[in-house]
Amino acid sequence: MPALAERGIPLWVEEADDFTASVERLADFCQQHQVSHLFYNYQYEFNERQRDAAVENTLRDVICQGFDDSVLLPPGSVLTGGGEMYKVFTPFKNAFIRRLRDGLPACVAAPKPRQAPACQAPPLPELNYPQTPFDGLLFAADEKTALARLRAFCQQAAADYEGQRDFPAVEGTSRLSPCLAIGVLSPRQCLHRLLTEHPAALDGGAGATWLNELIWREFYRHLMVYYPKLCKGRPFTAWTDKVAWRAEEAALQAWQRGETGFPIVDAAMRQLNATGWMHNRLRMIVASFLTKDLRLDWRAGERYFMSPAD
Repeated sequence: MPALAERGIPLWVEEADDFTASVERLADFCQQHQVSHLFYNYQYEFNERQRDAAVENTLRDVICQGFDDSVLLPPGSVLTGGGEMYKVFTPFKNAFIRRLRDGLPACVAAPKPRQAPACQAPPLPELNYPQTPFDGLLFAADEKTALARLRAFCQQAAADYEGQRDFPAVEGTSRLSPCLAIGVLSPRQCLHRLLTEHPAALDGGAGATWLNELIWREFYRHLMVYYPKLCKGRPFTAWTDKVAWRAEEAALQAWQRGETGFPIVDAAMRQLNATGWMHNRLRMIVASFLTKDLRLDWRAGERYFMSPAD
C-alpha cells in the first residue's frame, strides 16, 4: 500500500461474498467510475479462470487486458514436440531453460509517480479476513523488505542452496515463497536477481538448484491450466483414485496437530501451525507420511494445508 501511495495510485478495496458476487461488484464499480480499461493478472486455478472469463464477458464496454504476471512463461508456451503438456518435470525443465536462453522475460520497472491520482479512494475498510501474527525477522512484511531479502539470498545463499536445502535446521532456503504466493515479489524479479549474481545458473552453475525450484513452481501452474481436474480434487495419475484410503479421523488429527510421535513429522506440522509456513523438505516428509505411512487420503492433507491458520 505505501508503494502505491508513493506513486500517486489510489487503492480501492471492495469485498464480495463469492466469485459471482465479485463479478457483479466489479461491474458496478466500473459503471460508477466510468472505467474504460481493466488490467488484471491471471490466476490459473479453475474457479479463478471461470471468474475472469465471466468478468470479461460482463464488461462488454470495458477493454480488458490480462497478464501472466505470476509466472516466468505463460502456460501453453512450453510444450512437447507434439504440442502436448509435459507430464514429467525434467523434460519440462530442459525445454523451459531452452526458452529462457532464447530470451529472458522482461522485468518491467515500477511506473513513475503520478502528479495526482485520477480519483480519491475512500479509507480502507476493516477486512474480514483471517490474520495470523508473524515474525518479521523470518518473513518479509512489505515489498522493500522482500526485495532486500531476495538480494541477500541471491548474493550467496542461492549458490549454497543445493547443499543446504535438505536440512531444516539450517537457514538454507529463501523463505520467499509467501511473497511469491501473494505477489509481493514476481518470479521475474527472482530470475533476474539470481542471474545477476550467478550468470551460469542457466547452464547448471551456481544457483541452478534454486532456479529449478522456480521452474517447479511454473510446472505446477502450467499443469493446472492443461489439466483442470487437478483443481477439482482429482489425482494426476488416474489409477491412484482407486487407492483404498483409511478413514481414521484420530490419525488425521494427530498429523494435523503434530502429535504422531514421529519427531520430524511433528516438528514440521508444529512449524506450519505456528508460522503458516513449512520448510520445503519437511513438506515432502509430512505429505509422504500422511499418504504412505498413515495411508490417509491426500485430499485431507491438501485441505489442511489450504486452510487458514488458527
